[in-house]
Amino acid sequence: MKDVFFNSLCFCFFFFCSVFQFNRVSSQNGTERAAVPPRGWNSYNSFSWIISEEEYLKNAEVVANRLKSKGYEYVVVDYLWYRRNVPGAYADSLGFDVIDEWGRMVPDPSRWPSSQGGKGFTEVAKKVHDMGLKFGIHVMRGISTQAVNANTPILDISKGSAYEESGRKWFASDIGDKSRTCGWMKNGFMSVNMDSGASKAFLRSLYQQYADWGVDFVKLDCVFGDDLDLPQISFVSDVLKQLDRPILFSLSPGKTATPAMAKDVSGLVNMYRITGDDWDNWKDLVFHFNITRDFSAANMIGTTGLLGKSWPDSDMLPFGWLTDPAANEGPHRTTNLSVDEQRTQMTLWCMAKSPIMYGGDLRNIDDATFSLITNPTLLEINSFSSNNMEFLKVASTKVSHSQEKIVKWHSRDMVASVSPILGLTKCSDSDAAGWVTESLNRGLQKICWKANPKHKYETPFCVYKRGSQLAIYKEAASGHDEGDVCLDATQQRKRSSEEFRRGSFFPCRRHENQKWELHSNGTLGNQQSGECAIVKQNDAEGIESGVGSWIATGRGGEVYVALFNLNNEKTEISVKISDLAEALPGKGLGQPSCKCREEWSGKEFGVMSGSTIGTPLQTHASALFTINCS
Repeated sequence: MKDVFFNSLCFCFFFFCSVFQFNRVSSQNGTERAAVPPRGWNSYNSFSWIISEEEYLKNAEVVANRLKSKGYEYVVVDYLWYRRNVPGAYADSLGFDVIDEWGRMVPDPSRWPSSQGGKGFTEVAKKVHDMGLKFGIHVMRGISTQAVNANTPILDISKGSAYEESGRKWFASDIGDKSRTCGWMKNGFMSVNMDSGASKAFLRSLYQQYADWGVDFVKLDCVFGDDLDLPQISFVSDVLKQLDRPILFSLSPGKTATPAMAKDVSGLVNMYRITGDDWDNWKDLVFHFNITRDFSAANMIGTTGLLGKSWPDSDMLPFGWLTDPAANEGPHRTTNLSVDEQRTQMTLWCMAKSPIMYGGDLRNIDDATFSLITNPTLLEINSFSSNNMEFLKVASTKVSHSQEKIVKWHSRDMVASVSPILGLTKCSDSDAAGWVTESLNRGLQKICWKANPKHKYETPFCVYKRGSQLAIYKEAASGHDEGDVCLDATQQRKRSSEEFRRGSFFPCRRHENQKWELHSNGTLGNQQSGECAIVKQNDAEGIESGVGSWIATGRGGEVYVALFNLNNEKTEISVKISDLAEALPGKGLGQPSCKCREEWSGKEFGVMSGSTIGTPLQTHASALFTINCS
């Protein structure tokens, strides 16, 4: 990184600038849960769903030996720990899960041998606790399709026998709601009728079993964002309050989650995802800038949560040794993010006070990645900073092709595209009736969403149908080439933020999930799924380019300033000290005693007498300044 610069009126003398080092705190501060953003490791980015007991415990050992002193304490097994890893099994397969006599998921004994004999995760949790760590699992909404098909009885934990009400015993088929399956795992799980006493008995038995196993953290999936199920979230929260064992409550994922939606659940949980799955590509990463901004502006960071605090969660860090989304294999490649992009992601996550969950295989973590995720300044910010917000007044200087510098002062130079998202809903939903058709030449039909564009310069969203074909194409020229993409009702796995923005278009395969019919009532229905296509506007669309800044204050009075270059070219970025002083009054900014340090260059600066602070940044790079005026 180039030397930090100040404008022509500014000069620096080199002195040592002390930085507050990270002091480890537990996320359980006394009786308060998630007193600071939770921190740990999650298996999803490195192992998908196929992780074994041995692989899990080896990663837990690394957390205990190298990361526990840095505040990392949760070690989480992500989804499908109950699925047999055999030919034919995948994320949305049916009939491969291990369930007990009460229809509850139990670990696959071939991958988790210590679970044999009805022990569940008891032995694994004990080993994790003996390491001084906390044990976490991923769970799904409602009840499994496999349990409903097997029609297992419902356990009444107060009696230790089958649940009875209205003079009869209740079974899984009595409580499962097949019309409300999980959007991305339709064959796997469905909601339960929360008006039913039997449904409540089933959920109560689930979470009591988790507590009996020694679980400290549950990540409940498919109940938030697009799949919001507030009655189930509320009931599970009440159950967790009543358990003797403290269990941290997390929600995932958060596709199309908004601050307004989060306000309904934040008090019921300890952390909640605010995006789709985040993988190791720039488009997924840059999507988080507007999202984190919105949740910060809505004062959602560190609000009151379940017996403690609640934190917007930006998802795991996809660094190090990874697998691929929904793959049936473990870690086999390194992250696609550059070093600068990883620094940018870690800096944004910490400035926004997101929970920090590392996603790579820790058995192969390299020194540079370890140094990044244990950076004391970033971890101090993540745990103990306040007044965390996007800073609007940023200046950028680009070098054009003619080498002329173009300087712009602006409130936020981020180019955000507000584009439509195409999803699925019940055909009976009144909002689904929004399609109109227009015949073009040569048998081509143009099918457009009739809803008025929300933004002045936005064009209507349209797809195309050719002749008698049942496929719906994304482009008018499609219908002839192997590279064409078609509207697809399949959702066999969780989608990343970037894939979610792309919508439901996948390579044309001519299978049943790509056959559609435009009905006379204006709905566009899929023959296989029985669902209809719908278009929504995503106001929090990812940023394509620009610059940005976040600011925060430390517990010792220091001020943190993060600068981000989201452009695909080198850009100089700076902020005015006077603007910082206006945003953070009472911090002494602008006084002649202020000193600073830039984290990534390691450069210490002396007294600041100029009017700006900034640096040239390479593509997708960031800078982090600590200013101390005491």
